[in-house]
Amino acid sequence: MRRRLAAAVMLAGLALPAGAQCVMCYRSAASQNKARARVLDVGIVILGAPPFLILASFCGFVAYKNKRTRGD
Repeated sequence: MRRRLAAAVMLAGLALPAGAQCVMCYRSAASQNKARARVLDVGIVILGAPPFLILASFCGFVAYKNKRTRGD
């Protein structure tokens, strides 16, 4: 269990430096200055956070229910 958690944390850490832009957003950000491009990046990450949190909550709930039914 700890290995899986450590692997998930490591993969999430590797994804942090990745750009959060589709091609259309990348091109519009490239035509702007650095500060506006950074704001666009942050906005994309903020818009992506709620679906990720909903999915993580659902997965956590399913894991909790499975653990509870097994009696571990």
